[in-house]
Amino acid sequence: MKLKKELGLFDVFAVSTGAMFSSGFFLLPGLAAQYTGPSVILAYLLAGVLIMPSMFSVAEISTALPRSGGAYFFLDRSLGPMMGTIGGIGTYIALLLKTAFALVGIGAYGALFWAIPIKETAVVFAVVFAILNIFGARKSSGVQKIFVIGLLVVLGAFIADGFWNIFSGNPSIGFDTNAYYPFFTQGLDGLVFTTGFVFVSYLGLTQIASVAEEIKNPERNIPLGMGLSLLVTGLIYVLGVFVMVSVIGNEALSGDLSPAATAVERLFNWLPAKTGLYIIVVAALFAFASTGNAGMLATSRYPLAMGRDRLFSEKFSKISRWGTPIPAILLTAGLIVLFILVLTEEGIVKLASTFQLFIFMAINFSVIVFRNSKIASYDPGYHSPLYPWMQLFGIVSSLALMFYMGWGALAFTLTTILLAYLWYLFFVSSKVKREGAIYHWFALLGKHRHDELENEFMMILREKGLRQDDVLNQTIVRSQIHRVKKALFEDLVQEVANSMAVELNADRNALKEEFLRTTPIDPALVIPEVSLLYAKKPDIPHPVLHMVLCKDGIEKPFEEKGVSNTENIKIFFFLVNDANDPKQQLRMLASLLNIVERDHFTKDIFSLRSSKEVIEFLLHDKRFISFALSKNDPTNSLIDKKLMEVSLPPDVLVIFVDRENTSFAPKGNTVLREHDVVTIVGEPKSINTLYDRFILSR
Repeated sequence: MKLKKELGLFDVFAVSTGAMFSSGFFLLPGLAAQYTGPSVILAYLLAGVLIMPSMFSVAEISTALPRSGGAYFFLDRSLGPMMGTIGGIGTYIALLLKTAFALVGIGAYGALFWAIPIKETAVVFAVVFAILNIFGARKSSGVQKIFVIGLLVVLGAFIADGFWNIFSGNPSIGFDTNAYYPFFTQGLDGLVFTTGFVFVSYLGLTQIASVAEEIKNPERNIPLGMGLSLLVTGLIYVLGVFVMVSVIGNEALSGDLSPAATAVERLFNWLPAKTGLYIIVVAALFAFASTGNAGMLATSRYPLAMGRDRLFSEKFSKISRWGTPIPAILLTAGLIVLFILVLTEEGIVKLASTFQLFIFMAINFSVIVFRNSKIASYDPGYHSPLYPWMQLFGIVSSLALMFYMGWGALAFTLTTILLAYLWYLFFVSSKVKREGAIYHWFALLGKHRHDELENEFMMILREKGLRQDDVLNQTIVRSQIHRVKKALFEDLVQEVANSMAVELNADRNALKEEFLRTTPIDPALVIPEVSLLYAKKPDIPHPVLHMVLCKDGIEKPFEEKGVSNTENIKIFFFLVNDANDPKQQLRMLASLLNIVERDHFTKDIFSLRSSKEVIEFLLHDKRFISFALSKNDPTNSLIDKKLMEVSLPPDVLVIFVDRENTSFAPKGNTVLREHDVVTIVGEPKSINTLYDRFILSR
């Protein structure tokens, strides 16, 4: 069972942003200032810049492979299950620790004003967030959006009031250059170490990859949501820390565990006494709560993904009736509670940050592997800029920061890697027979490859669907339908190639050879009696589709595991696309697969009387419909009317009209004509109403 796609752009922004604020703003500035002084402002800025290669890499892979599991899934499919196991277990532990730390922060800040036990309060919130996540990502992200909105409002007010006091409003504060001298208290080494130290503040940015499977329109929402999140978070970090340095001063800031609270005691003078302090404590609670909730949501998807691939027990891959992985959530919540009860907070963030730097190195390398593997169905909707230099910079900078974090943190990382490798060696390797995309890269050097990976990527393409500029509907409208009697397979292919060669001004023999090649499409097709054949030709004006129907079937030869055989095929699709856009062809083929795997597809096709009915049947979908206007059927009521005059359900939209081999987006005053092919999108209930009204009632 698949996870529900419930998360939109603002959900992506909220999960990503909410996972970053907490320790990064409310705890770390004072600790970080010990090592570099006022240049801690620059350290936050540099950390935001240095995470950009990893952000771009995660965005690219996430739009190509929107699957739960984040770093685990990326590393497994690129570098193989051994690296997937190491990356999955290590990242899972790091995120568990980070989430536990955030929940402890709720108890710690709450204890400033209320007599509550810190750890027990953290445990209670762990249980609350687990329950929210069990009942759905949408409900959880809804709470997340409330957290983030409240947090951004308060932090925006903190920064605005700080700037007003610093530059104009409060002579007792003002802008004092002495607060910035010396700017680098421990030179360049101190700045680099501090950059690595505060790097953890941005780690939540890439957590969104672990819930990519639940994101609507991931090719747009993932990169845009992550980019907006980094921009907003980076600005708040840099401007907020600037206010703290200016208001508190370097000496007082160094070592302060609650610098935001200290700074606010001198700000918000226009409010009643201690009101500003109450506000910032509430904001801190919002921050820790949002990080804890986002952490529970994202972290629980790691055992889900690893359970699917049998690296953990398959029980963790089960999805509940609410569309959430309850076993994975319960395991995650249980481990978080355990860490809260048995561990101290000291050093957790530093250790988690070091291992994440190692993971970021591997993810940047994964983009290089995927691109060089030449897997056709690796089709990201977003491509990282400045490839491969961006990825190489990310690898080198992450490695440098790891060494600056100290040998203790490196030892923790190496120990985690060793334990994960032993788990793979003794519990996983005998169960998993799968290789990553790196073997496809090696195949170019004469090594073996794992063909099942291409089939899996093809399945992901099917779920993602077409892009806005893809033209499958128009291609189906222009398609030719052939009904034939018994024939030899090669003769049929030659006849279709001859017909398409005339239409495309192409070499008929070259088309035939391409159609006859074995492809990875048929293994992904589970409906019998249907076959998809395709070819490519440079610089054609538009894709061309022919469909062949044969009630008696045609024997098509195929080879499986070295054994030759034949299968009886009754429906053939022949598709030719522009060779300059091979990815579009794969998306169109994947969408055709979705069409032909409808229930009773073969039976329904042969029940249709005309080519027009076949085309309309192919175009019909639960969310869109296309039909030609004719004076001989119910669509006659639309002819010679302006679109604004046509009576349609309120929740549908006419997105384009095909007229005389051209397609255009209509306007309200567009007059519909006979033979126009109208395509409408909308809610399933309304689309079914239109289907009954204009097609079934003929």
